[in-house]
Amino acid sequence: MKKIYLSLIFCAVLASHAHAADESGLLSLFEGTPEAEKTASTSTEEKEDGIFSFLNFKKPQKEEPKLNVADEKRLSPLEQTTKLADEGDVNAQLLLGYSYLYGENGAEVNYDKSFEYYAKAAMQNDSVGLNNLGSLYYSGIGVSRSSAKAAILFEKAANLGNAEAAVNLGFILISGNGAKKNPSLAMDYFEKAAAAKNPTAEFMLGYAYYTGKLRPQDYNKAAPLIKDAAAAGFDEAQYTLAQMYINGLGFPQNYGNAVKNLKLAVAQGSVEAMMALGNILALGEQYTKDVYVAHVMFNLAAVRGVPGAADRRSVLEEKMKIDEILQAQSEAERYNPKPSELSNYIRQTFGTNVRYYIDEAK
Repeated sequence: MKKIYLSLIFCAVLASHAHAADESGLLSLFEGTPEAEKTASTSTEEKEDGIFSFLNFKKPQKEEPKLNVADEKRLSPLEQTTKLADEGDVNAQLLLGYSYLYGENGAEVNYDKSFEYYAKAAMQNDSVGLNNLGSLYYSGIGVSRSSAKAAILFEKAANLGNAEAAVNLGFILISGNGAKKNPSLAMDYFEKAAAAKNPTAEFMLGYAYYTGKLRPQDYNKAAPLIKDAAAAGFDEAQYTLAQMYINGLGFPQNYGNAVKNLKLAVAQGSVEAMMALGNILALGEQYTKDVYVAHVMFNLAAVRGVPGAADRRSVLEEKMKIDEILQAQSEAERYNPKPSELSNYIRQTFGTNVRYYIDEAK
């Protein structure tokens, strides 16, 4: 009986148009469940403005339409996908949700339709549909914004094994934006996603072990997690991994590996890595001295407002020939950071310093 009731609610949601849906629709799907009671919050603790952007969806794999020959000849690809979606094909629903969100695959941007099709997939307990619908609720795309409902949908998807949803929920819980702040529970969701090899979650869990905040300090547990996230291309992980190699934490001390990871992070625009690499190369105590490259690093950091960077650059200039200074300045001028796909995703979705949430956790 409950299943029929929920279906009727869902039909009413769609019939009353996407903008009216959030008041009486999908939230009802999870009311009364332990999961909803743990994360749903409509109290004053919920902030009005989202601090994250979860709208970075992966394009669904388009499968061949399973229509009869007459339909395939008569209908356009978009019409074929729509027919399948309306008949309950989850893959078609996900594809239409994506297509209307980004204006691809023959569809024009239509947030209401995007919401509609992701909602249809969510009604079938599809974890991707639930996660993406939660993202629309969080950002107020095609529906009135509700971070509390987003949290409920993320939790439902996470409990179905969706690692991205677990990460999304983890950031909501660790920040208190959309649910009552619960850093300990956030780490449980990061751990769940890390077990599925999600690099964002691996870094968050690894960094917690590294700092000893929200998890007991354990460098041996931190090491493989942070190393995996660094190998996946995340600049904050590369910088942190370098610090572990410099200090011999979780790994034997290895300045060669430290410099290697600092250079990778610098290539992505990490200011911290610029300063750390500049310091190592300027001193030349644990790694081959390179005043020229150190000057480039301090010059780049100075432009980005790092205190002390300009002074260190000036000290190096006293040891350099004018031609070397001019060449180093030209190289700094040519510098063009190229963040990896993962670094871009994390910056755009969760912020430019995700370590902050663990560093400041109580």
